[in-house]
Amino acid sequence: SNRGMNQINDGGNGMLYATPFGELGREGNFPPDLDITSGTLLDDIRKRERLNCGVIVPNGSDEQLIEDGNKLFGMSIDYCHTLAAAIFYGESNSVTLTSYSESDNGGFDALNNGVIDVLAGARVHKKYDFGGFHFSTPYFYGNETDIGDLNMFSFATRDGDVVFASFANTIILATMYAQESGVASKQMPFMSIFGFDLGWALKDAIQYSGSYGDMYSRNFDNVEEEKRGRNVLNNNGGPQIHSFPGLFP
Repeated sequence: SNRGMNQINDGGNGMLYATPFGELGREGNFPPDLDITSGTLLDDIRKRERLNCGVIVPNGSDEQLIEDGNKLFGMSIDYCHTLAAAIFYGESNSVTLTSYSESDNGGFDALNNGVIDVLAGARVHKKYDFGGFHFSTPYFYGNETDIGDLNMFSFATRDGDVVFASFANTIILATMYAQESGVASKQMPFMSIFGFDLGWALKDAIQYSGSYGDMYSRNFDNVEEEKRGRNVLNNNGGPQIHSFPGLFP
């Protein structure tokens, strides 16, 4: 029987899924003076007027990953600027970028110690997910057919920074939503779930970044969609399940 998305993705279709945003506007149960960011890391970042974003320089034995490493690094930088644009009313350069080699744990150490607010290009792995960090929706997947060793890369944040983690994840999803919906920044929804002051965050983010497809094309030399492996939208209901990296020896 056809189980649709409830099957293991072996690389035959896209893994990017544009989660429906639903109602993000002020018509819901979110009064204009609500500010769930007060006293959180997101609030601290806005007050200091600067985002500290670490970026991982990837490594590994996977042939595609070696070839695409610098391109993934560029895409991760792009996402740091996109996040800054969302936080600071379109000021995409209000970010300090620091690169870290993946060969050691320098990036995760810096995140854990509060040197950086978010780590871009973080390889999703259970030893970190169960060790005090939260991973966003991945924005880049490897082309492995062995799903037990699937490489996935995302934002990493500290477990305790729930509001900021949710905000960062929303910005990644927004780039996928923009591609699926074919909307420009002006058509992105207004949202008040992070407080009225951040209501234009999705619009500001997409004004800088464009859609996920735009970001991929900028950083991966306009590779055709059919050659992007899992890094295309899963808009045909294809397999979406994968094993969490690191669960098996």
